[in-house]
Amino acid sequence: MSLSDCKHGCNTQTCHPNSLHGLPTIKNYGKRPIRTLFDFRQLPLTNLRSISKVKVVSFLMGLTLMFLIMASHILTWDRKGLLLTPPPHQLRPVGIPTSSAADMKLLVKIIGSKLDYTPRKVPDEKDVVGTNSHLFSVIPRHFLPDVKSPCWYEEVSSDLSTAPYRRNHYALRTKSFKTVCDHLRTNFHQHLHHRDGKLFRLRCLPFFYVVGQPKCGTTDLFYRLLLHPEVKFNTIKEPHWWTRKRFGYIRFKDGFQETFPLEDYLDLFDLAAQKIQEGISGNSSGDHRALITGEASASTMWDNQAWSYVHRDRGETEPPFLVQDFIHTVQPGAKIIIMLRDPVERLYSDYLYFKMANKSTEDFHQKVVESVQLFQSCLTERSLRSCVYNTSLSNAMPVRLNLGIYVVFLLDWLTVFHSEQILVLRLEDYAANFKVTIKKVFDFLRLSRLSEQEEAALYKRPKSNTRRTADRNLGHMLPATSDLLRKFHQPLNYKLASVLGNKAFHWSNT
Repeated sequence: MSLSDCKHGCNTQTCHPNSLHGLPTIKNYGKRPIRTLFDFRQLPLTNLRSISKVKVVSFLMGLTLMFLIMASHILTWDRKGLLLTPPPHQLRPVGIPTSSAADMKLLVKIIGSKLDYTPRKVPDEKDVVGTNSHLFSVIPRHFLPDVKSPCWYEEVSSDLSTAPYRRNHYALRTKSFKTVCDHLRTNFHQHLHHRDGKLFRLRCLPFFYVVGQPKCGTTDLFYRLLLHPEVKFNTIKEPHWWTRKRFGYIRFKDGFQETFPLEDYLDLFDLAAQKIQEGISGNSSGDHRALITGEASASTMWDNQAWSYVHRDRGETEPPFLVQDFIHTVQPGAKIIIMLRDPVERLYSDYLYFKMANKSTEDFHQKVVESVQLFQSCLTERSLRSCVYNTSLSNAMPVRLNLGIYVVFLLDWLTVFHSEQILVLRLEDYAANFKVTIKKVFDFLRLSRLSEQEEAALYKRPKSNTRRTADRNLGHMLPATSDLLRKFHQPLNYKLASVLGNKAFHWSNT
């Protein structure tokens, strides 16, 4: 039970019995309405005389005892609660719950003591391959040397050459991608490569991954990158293949649904692959071999919940394999882009975006307090990293507090990818000085400079995923909420800034 729940009482029906046993019988009760216990003035005197003094005294003593018991419960309900108090989940909070300064000081101390930990042991490559032999049999160990994107030729079977994309799960579920597939199908055979009497299609993986975090501007970055002529995205911003759909989960709360094959994921990048093939074949006016593609699933950086569902019998406190282990094994040269935001503001934006009804600053505050308390309880028994990845804790927290603990996720990505392969951006810099930030992204991806016309279109594009009007009308979070979250995140942000060598990630001036 949360601290706020202890302040709730019960309703009249649960706290006061509807009747008492052992009352004296009134003669002729069937001929007149039943009267209340205390309506003595309306009782006939003859009936009163028929009641013995012993029974009257017994009744009065019982009544007195009942009042004493009720009074004792009322006086002590803050500590124990009434006997008939409903379960905690049925109670509505009274007032705004808070965490004391002493509690927060203790929590910050606990977090600080757990920040320096031994880096995770990266699994052996053979163990990663052993978890999904099909994945590593389809994707070759080496890609075409004269193509910028990670591409290779895959032999086309007779079945596929007649009806490509027919069973693609993304096309079946997404109208926009179905439209793309219809277009790709019309000229599919024109882009096949002939060699030794066999037919091959060009396959490509994303050149780069925008991996997170949610509500940090990844959608806006995705659509602006689409405006660069050398970037050919698929029409699905967030395939969530590496984190969820390859395991058969679309939403974990819905349980296992259907596995999305690797081939369906690769189809997402066929639009770029066809353009690149035109460059290789010399069928285009320009050399398209410099074209790249990418994807921007905001779950890739943090979401490893599938392991607790798929391997629930193992009982590990931390996932033995992470998403980045698989991406690095198939594509060691991948480019990784991470967009971060002040974790306090990120959490509030996350709450406003994903909660559909009954939103309020008071409700957000209550959920933050409950989440912080749950996280603290976990830290008393487990490591910081274990709590960050703990699926049960994540499902129990009313708001996604763990997603703002960026440093744990970043350190784990750095165990498999070199720091030169990872570009970490702040949403605040992206919003305040877009030109400088987007140039960093272009340089990181080794893209050519835009023309003045292309640059103007890039800057004029409206912002994506802006806050809804109703959410803006709620205003900012309560000062108490902001203060609590800033204290919680301060040691984590300082560790992050130390890893990145950039004090801006303190977010102290936000």
